Amino acid sequence: MNPSEPPRSSPPPPAVELAMLNNELAQLDARRSQLLVRRAWLLSAMQHPVAPRAHAVTAPRAAAVAPETSRRGAQNALLVLGGVLLAIAAIAFTLVSWGSMGIGGRGAVLATITAAALLAPVALLRRGLASTAESVASLALVLTVLDAYALRQVALSDASGTGYAAGAAAVLAALWAGYGRWLTALRLPLPLAVACAQLPLGLWAVTVSPGVLPLGWALVATAAFDVAVAVAVARRAVRVSATVGAVVAGGWAGAIGVLESAAAGSATGALLSGVLLAAVAAVALGWAWRTSEGALSMATAAGFALTAAAGGLLRQVFPAGWAVPAYLLAAIAVLAVLAALAATGSGLPRPMARGLALASAAVHTGAVLVTLPLLAIVLGGPAETVADGIWQGEPFDVHSAIGSVLLPVDFAPAPVVLLLAATAPLAWLARLRTAPRPTAADARPADLARGLSVALVWAALLTVPVALTWAYPVAVAHGLALTLAVLALSTRRSAALAPVALGCALVGAGSLGALALATRPATFTVLGVLVAALAGAAVVTRAGDAVRAAQAVAATFFGCWLVLALARAAELSWHGAGLALLVVPAVACLIAARTAGRSASGASSPADGSSAAVRPLSHPLTLALEVAAAVAAAGAVLLTAGRLPMLSLALALTGVIAAGTAIRPQRRAAAGTLAVVLFVGASWARLAASEVTLPEAYTLPVTVPALVVGALRRRRDPQAPSWTAYGPGLAVTLLPSLSAAWGDAHWVRPLLLGLAALVVTLVGARLRLQAPLVLGGAVLALVALHELAPYVAQVVGALPRWLPPAAAGLLLLAVGATYEQRLRDARRLRENLGRLG
Repeated sequence: MNPSEPPRSSPPPPAVELAMLNNELAQLDARRSQLLVRRAWLLSAMQHPVAPRAHAVTAPRAAAVAPETSRRGAQNALLVLGGVLLAIAAIAFTLVSWGSMGIGGRGAVLATITAAALLAPVALLRRGLASTAESVASLALVLTVLDAYALRQVALSDASGTGYAAGAAAVLAALWAGYGRWLTALRLPLPLAVACAQLPLGLWAVTVSPGVLPLGWALVATAAFDVAVAVAVARRAVRVSATVGAVVAGGWAGAIGVLESAAAGSATGALLSGVLLAAVAAVALGWAWRTSEGALSMATAAGFALTAAAGGLLRQVFPAGWAVPAYLLAAIAVLAVLAALAATGSGLPRPMARGLALASAAVHTGAVLVTLPLLAIVLGGPAETVADGIWQGEPFDVHSAIGSVLLPVDFAPAPVVLLLAATAPLAWLARLRTAPRPTAADARPADLARGLSVALVWAALLTVPVALTWAYPVAVAHGLALTLAVLALSTRRSAALAPVALGCALVGAGSLGALALATRPATFTVLGVLVAALAGAAVVTRAGDAVRAAQAVAATFFGCWLVLALARAAELSWHGAGLALLVVPAVACLIAARTAGRSASGASSPADGSSAAVRPLSHPLTLALEVAAAVAAAGAVLLTAGRLPMLSLALALTGVIAAGTAIRPQRRAAAGTLAVVLFVGASWARLAASEVTLPEAYTLPVTVPALVVGALRRRRDPQAPSWTAYGPGLAVTLLPSLSAAWGDAHWVRPLLLGLAALVVTLVGARLRLQAPLVLGGAVLALVALHELAPYVAQVVGALPRWLPPAAAGLLLLAVGATYEQRLRDARRLRENLGRLG
């Protein structure tokens, strides 16, 4: 330490420093409270100013209560309420009566009051009372409506009510517009004038014609007026009023046009409603052209209107039941016009083009959705007919094969609709292909478009036999060729096309398989070709591991279907069919082993030249085939469950398959354990089927060589697990003997089994082997429990009935007290830590 430096003071103890910090925080809190009180007083003084005093003013001790509303809010509330009350009084004065004064006198008084109310805002605005002027002006506008009513009652009582309302609305709209232009400081007259202008043309159309088309044209004219106002006027309130009016009037006119077009029974009616829809579309497109706000929505509405207009005309040309193709052709025409404009370089603005394309896409989607019920009948119909029995003979035609109650004419438009719907993605792909420089961002949408085109074309071709009422053999051949075609597409390297094509292929294959069950030749031909095609696709596909695995699993599934059909043809029972079905998982596991061997042979050696082999990655088919084989084997075992001898044989054969799979090091643990379980189950089933009461005579000859083989393996490979070496041999004898001991009333078998289990447990503990220790200990414990069970039951029966509940209560109290003690200790620890600060 340098003697010239001042000595450094050591930090205070924690308790002293904590007290200092608490003192400073208390002072800060007190100062903050004083400042908050002063702030509240200043706010109150600003809202309620007082005369200044000569001496200093001290802050009040309590803060003043702040008002719940502002002065302007209170003022506006009073003005609005006053205007409403005056309007109600004026209405009551005009419509009811006022003493002995007639309607003429009331009208004169009302006109005088109206004139005064219209002029009063001028003086109010000069004095700066804008809110009061707004309220008085609103009252004046209401009074003008009452003046119009009084005028009809006095002078024009014979005029038509609807016609007079149309004229009065026009006059009032013009009057309010002029009044708003005169007093530009008022905000309400102009928007109300626009709102009132919505009525004259519609009311006039209802007066002059009982039909709905004149009303539609009046609404179109009103919408055009609203669009012009919304585009030309800059004041926001006026634009909002005009926009709402345009949407309502245009939407109403479009609804009238669509309904009339759909109900038209002649070309003339369709033409008239189509012209109305075209006018609606023109107004919407003009609005979208002049403004960017809402251009997409307006263009979409125009696209729907144009599609409805053209579709209504085409529907008159097409046969009955072909309305959907007519509207779909109209939607395609809209896309064609857009493409032509884009090709000439004079395309529409982007929002307008997107809106028209969106409307066309929506019509395409709706057309496809309409055909989905027919497609479901085509795909699911064969499964319903199979429920009545297979191989019932060749149906008369495809309609009989699917059991459809619909007529062929009902299916006729479906292929056309689906093919027309596929033109949109095909046209997009063609335009993308001819583009000068397609970007990388276009790859994914193009892939999706290809997948969509494939699905739509597949669905269209799938419905052709039903639409044309083909014969059954031709329909089966057509379905098989179509399935093979889309299956071939699923082998291509494409992220979106391959899964879609595979999905179509699998759905079509399932429906075709059910359709082929009508005759034996069709069944074996279709199922055999599908198994071979799916297996070949899994070998040659370039679409990725997921598609490859799905193809392999599908091949296994259709292989099971084929084996069951062969078993049925051979007149085998369900139990025999279950045994025959085990051929499929055996073949699948063999192929899985071959694919795993290829992966192992293709693995590279380490880069550093060491002798340790690099663990190869599993082939994508290996796991898929093994899972499919497990499912197929489970189905086979379930088919044999009704007869114990067949069940024993099925379990043994499945165990052989699992043991063969366990040869591979990667599957040794899982498959080896499964094989043990299956073999033990097979032995139990065999003993149960033979009604054996002395299972040891059959299991001991198996146990001894199994344990010898396990010991030899452990000598060659000390790392081999004891469950693989000794588990099968021990389980073959111990578990069946345990099952027999539980039903044995004598003492010899439990004693011998207990001694044997004790020896096995001691050997396992001595050699530190898990399998003998666990199996021997578990069997020994269960045998002991079996022997003690009668005595335990006797003791429990001798105890009073209140003792078990009392013991349970004491246990719960003890657990609760212990839990409370732990919580109290934790609380004390937290408090001590808090004091340390």
